[in-house]
Amino acid sequence: MRTILLILGAALAHAPLSAQQRRSPHHTYVIVHGAWGGGWDWQAVDSMLTLRGERVRRVTLTGLGERVHLASPNVGLYTHIDDVVNTVLWENLQDVVLVGHSYGGMVITGVADRVPSRIRRLVYLDALLPDSGETALGLIDTVRGVFVRTKILGGFSIPTWVPDTAAIPRDVPQPLRTFTDTLRLVNPAARRLPATYILTVEPNVVPDPFQRFADRAALRGWPVYRLEANHTPERSAREPLVTLLLAVP
Repeated sequence: MRTILLILGAALAHAPLSAQQRRSPHHTYVIVHGAWGGGWDWQAVDSMLTLRGERVRRVTLTGLGERVHLASPNVGLYTHIDDVVNTVLWENLQDVVLVGHSYGGMVITGVADRVPSRIRRLVYLDALLPDSGETALGLIDTVRGVFVRTKILGGFSIPTWVPDTAAIPRDVPQPLRTFTDTLRLVNPAARRLPATYILTVEPNVVPDPFQRFADRAALRGWPVYRLEANHTPERSAREPLVTLLLAVP
């Protein structure tokens, strides 16, 4: 596997900014969170990138996070793809670095198929990396340890690891259709987009449940980075994650 071992440090994240850096963003990052989560989970990473002079948009997918009031069993994968496509189009974003975490890999793949001309690079962060005709549920076979800890009820996948269902913010139930809808890819231009895979690794987690997707990325000729962190580096390894995102061209 073509793996790039990156020596991560905090120096870049703390370097002083010039006035020009503060005025002109280097990149526009659009961040798509993982299952059951929300844009709220990426607030600290957003702030760190913004302080480095970058432009950031955190998309909260329909029915999740602060948009939980829109939750419905009818919400599917294509609803979430529309959420991101419309953010890109309505905010007239160009040259986007599109970051998808975990389930967000399904979403950004669909977005790239719709608006490839708006995207500079795709970044899959410990994410599902689908081919056409696949579903999130089918791919989750390799990470089923997480999924089986949810309860399926009323068309929703309910995270059982949330002890206080009144707490805000928190992970919330996600419509099951988002996991069972089949992704259909039709735009060859999307396959030509530059892309990067970031695999988070924990020494005590063997085999790594997302290694399969890192291998798939390597077979496509993409650079693959390894980040020492758990599956939620936006919480547990923010500075190394930001340093790595800034290093992606």
